[in-house]
Amino acid sequence: MSLGFYTTNLPPNLRVLKDEIEGYARAYGLDFYETIFEVVDADDLNEIAAYGGFPTRYPHWSFGMQYEELKKSYEYGLSKIYEMVINNDPCYAYLMRCNHTVDQKLVMAHVYGHCDFFKNNAYFGHTSRKMMDEVANHAARIRHYVERFGEDEVEKFVDRCMSVDDLIDIHSVAIKRRDDQSKYDFATPAAEDPEAGASPRFKAKGYMDEYINPPGRLKAADDERKKITDKRVSHFPERPEKDVLLFLIEHAPLKNWQRDVLSIVRDEAYYFYPQAQTKIINEGWASFWHSTIMTQKVLQPSEVIDYADHHSGTMATSSRRLNPYKLGIELLRDVERRWNMGQFGPEWETCEDMERKRTWDKQLGLGRQKLFEVRRVHNDITFIDTFLTPEFCVEHKLFAFNYQDQTKNYVIESREFQKVKQRLLFSLTNFGKPWIFVIDGNHRNRGELLLRHEHNGVDLKVDEARDTLTHLQYLWSRPVHLETVLENKPTVFSFDGTDHTQQAIGGADDAHRNPPAKTK
Repeated sequence: MSLGFYTTNLPPNLRVLKDEIEGYARAYGLDFYETIFEVVDADDLNEIAAYGGFPTRYPHWSFGMQYEELKKSYEYGLSKIYEMVINNDPCYAYLMRCNHTVDQKLVMAHVYGHCDFFKNNAYFGHTSRKMMDEVANHAARIRHYVERFGEDEVEKFVDRCMSVDDLIDIHSVAIKRRDDQSKYDFATPAAEDPEAGASPRFKAKGYMDEYINPPGRLKAADDERKKITDKRVSHFPERPEKDVLLFLIEHAPLKNWQRDVLSIVRDEAYYFYPQAQTKIINEGWASFWHSTIMTQKVLQPSEVIDYADHHSGTMATSSRRLNPYKLGIELLRDVERRWNMGQFGPEWETCEDMERKRTWDKQLGLGRQKLFEVRRVHNDITFIDTFLTPEFCVEHKLFAFNYQDQTKNYVIESREFQKVKQRLLFSLTNFGKPWIFVIDGNHRNRGELLLRHEHNGVDLKVDEARDTLTHLQYLWSRPVHLETVLENKPTVFSFDGTDHTQQAIGGADDAHRNPPAKTK
């Protein structure tokens, strides 16, 4: 990168603005780590964004592809990155050198909102606060493997790992799925202890031993113990495993460097997932505070038009997609208004007098306090599930749409509140991706991998399912199978390294009666 060719220190005018805006943010009650702003050119900011915000990240062709897309989009005037902030301690944020002063003010205020959210939201509580250093360490390890094993070999393996980096258990950081195993437990395993696997014997004198401890009984007990042990080993995991990457790290026949690369990809996936999990509320929170700080504290009269233009551009809505900035800020404002006026609780919910509800205002003034509570405990799903109301949907003209095969076009399906809310929550659950579990690592007692899709009414995309199986088979080195439901029929997708097969199972479509269809 070219960041080293010029200083990234803030010029004096921006340093004064930073101190001023930081003081206002803290006065409003925002709490954040030290924030370091760096001023970079547009080209460098596009490069940093392509690396996910980490200029020290390991090299990969996909980051270059993302950079070219961002660069062309900026050059053609289609998009512009106004802010980039990193969840770290200290927080790092980047300012584009060519932005006007009003834009720099807006970005700084927006960044402090993000930094407060990163530090205090529960879903970021497990993330590393030294990720900038860890990412640099990851890059050094991967570059070392490139030098040892060749760029093509390592890049090919990284491709496979990044293609399945979403097969993690996003709830495992809050729910204990398994017992912890100590790294420092050096006790002799039962399998290596000659006495551990033997049946208990009663103490007896030599001439009485065969009567007190009959050989037949001991042998039968040993055989039973061996059967139990073999059964436990032959079928694993004990319960469905959502963290597919962890299962592969522990059980796939990988080389040591491959296992390390897969663990790097998994660690970074766990670091980035809370940002996708809180996109709406996080951007809404940052937008709420940049709007508050700009309009109440730092905006000059001559800057109002420029600020309004840029703020409205960020909040613009479209009939084709949901704007997380707009939905987040408006729902937070609605929560603040309702808690200020007392429009919550059993009395409000059970009131059927529409005129009374229209003029309801208990002047409680609890709105700002409630907002900080919402920021602390909610992600996008719980935020929308808890605070989205029918009145909000009507006011902001939210609707559910669907694709119509007859017209080959998207049409409004419903404006009914429950339908809109259901569709919105469904699109956010697991980021709209399928739930996949490892069921058996020794399927058919042949070392094959069996996975299961938790079907929730939406079929898998066949081409994407096959691509996923291809990558998993490469990592597992044995045939891989995926159970799902396709067109209301239980179906198994398989890949043995050469051919993809698909077969319906159960009833008339039992595998023993119908041979699987093969595709290349």
